[in-house]
Amino acid sequence: MSSNAPGRSDKHTAPPLPEPLRVPVADSHTHLDMQSGTVEEALAKAASVGVTTLVQVGCDLAGSRWAAETAAAHDAVHATVALHPNEAPRIVHGDPDGWSRQGARQPGGDAALDDALAEIDRLAALPQVRGVGETGLDHFRTGPEGKEAQERSFRAHIEIAKRHGKTLVIHDRDAHADVLRVLKEEGAPERTVFHCYSGDAEMAEVCARAGYYMSFAGNVTFKNAQNLRDALAVAPPELVLVETDAPFLTPAPYRGRPNAPYLVPVTVRAMADVRGVDEDTLATALAANTARAFGY
Repeated sequence: MSSNAPGRSDKHTAPPLPEPLRVPVADSHTHLDMQSGTVEEALAKAASVGVTTLVQVGCDLAGSRWAAETAAAHDAVHATVALHPNEAPRIVHGDPDGWSRQGARQPGGDAALDDALAEIDRLAALPQVRGVGETGLDHFRTGPEGKEAQERSFRAHIEIAKRHGKTLVIHDRDAHADVLRVLKEEGAPERTVFHCYSGDAEMAEVCARAGYYMSFAGNVTFKNAQNLRDALAVAPPELVLVETDAPFLTPAPYRGRPNAPYLVPVTVRAMADVRGVDEDTLATALAANTARAFGY
């Protein structure tokens, strides 16, 4: 057992600070409420390496309220609010596990989902809330029995985003065709972001024609993610964003260790290599794109 201790310790150790970016950028998608330390510490650490703006993303009611409160308290933070695609079936079925923080089984049904969506609608009207998401479809974690609730929730989020003039932030896991179908049927908002873009180069061309932003996370550095690098290579420079999705998807060579916004420079440099541009050129585009995507 003792011989494994160093490995376990290293896995839980935060990666070192990367070399600072010369051109400041934004982390377009992070979950500070799931990371260790205070918001102030996370912001200071990120700013020290040139990550000066964060988009804090809500995944359930408690997280969305927290995102809105945190953005109101910090100029460097913008909020998005939503029910994660996997949250909608849990609400309908009265299941507290997963994203939900209620801690006890709640009454389910369509009425419960309607009530939750009404709260997201209320939060979306707040000025510090720049987006509605992450919403979308997840066919990896939710089986056939949850698809109806997911799609109903997704359509409702699209309507909320359009009505409030907010950016739509998409979670798309193993559901590319259905996500694109629903966006076409409902009519996408003026600004739509595919968070943690997971499609291939062909889908990137579809997104480009529709004007959808594609945000790349640390998994673009993974050895088995050539499809993401191929997509990044063909995505129009004005539609590319960078994110951490922290505490998840820590970029190589730190995969498996805790992720945080201060690691954005690692991904930016990998992205610059894929696109064949210098990091300052890419960072300048990323900063402008994120501000335009979220309207700040």
